[in-house]
Amino acid sequence: MPIIDMPLEELREYQGRNPKPSDHEEYWNRALDELNQIDPDPKIIPAGFLNPVAECFDLYFTGVKGARVHAKLLKPKWTSNPQPAILQFHGYAGNSGDWQSKFGFVASGFTVAALDCRGQGGLSEDKGGVFGNTLQGHIIRGLDDSDPDNLMFRQIYLDTAMLARIVMNLPYVDETRVGAMGGSQGGGLTLACASLVPEIKRLAPVYPFLSDYKRVWEMDLAQDAYVELKQYFRRFDPRHQREDEVFTKLGYIDVQHLVSRIKGEVLMATGLMDTICPPSTQFAAYNKITAPKKMEIYPDFGHEGLPGFNDIVYQFMMGM
Repeated sequence: MPIIDMPLEELREYQGRNPKPSDHEEYWNRALDELNQIDPDPKIIPAGFLNPVAECFDLYFTGVKGARVHAKLLKPKWTSNPQPAILQFHGYAGNSGDWQSKFGFVASGFTVAALDCRGQGGLSEDKGGVFGNTLQGHIIRGLDDSDPDNLMFRQIYLDTAMLARIVMNLPYVDETRVGAMGGSQGGGLTLACASLVPEIKRLAPVYPFLSDYKRVWEMDLAQDAYVELKQYFRRFDPRHQREDEVFTKLGYIDVQHLVSRIKGEVLMATGLMDTICPPSTQFAAYNKITAPKKMEIYPDFGHEGLPGFNDIVYQFMMGM
């Protein structure tokens, strides 16, 4: 089998390259404390999208830094007793997707909430307000700010947690049966959400983004979704005098350093030919998960649709 990364037996043991800041735990505990102080002021507005099985709503809530964040919210029309729910997270620069794509879960009795990441392709606000480059990409947004609390993905990770809390408090949702899913950035956000809200019962990340940044750069794959890493060094640190500092700061938003908090059951999938989110970066996170977990391997596939995996995820979530 051709390989673009480590052999599979090495991937199963790989523990990641990107440094973890010494105050990482304090950083995220402080972030959650900040989240606890926020009144999300959720507003649920009928969306006017008609369907025989689902009621469709626009959900708006307040996240950290005062941003109003949007998510699509769908509930089964026949809901009486609390039912399970699914949180969905989209790929980098995308949005929450079409209403129609969520009806399968709704018809099966799930409430579905799909986040629009702030500053990307949906309706959520990006308040900005950081010092430094904002030309390209959210990984490096806030990297030059003196306060690491201003890293953009910190705010997005906290948005996923706030969405989870809001959904769990809906009267028609069983808070003990909430799952999360997504691919690429959505896979990374699935891991982040379940790390910050360990009550998430089942999670299905697909080839997660936002893991092991230094490994991506060392493989010369800082392109496509990760291109901003290379461009940052070329523009702002061309001799890599601050390389250690930069990657250590990125460690705050590296999901591999968060996933030990996960308690829910994990079903993950990766393609071994993935040159967008290299397999080793995904295994760096997967190998640190201590909760029950399973990895589905697609040897001949890259960062693309993985045949049959949507059905596997559906069956997995139906078991909640």
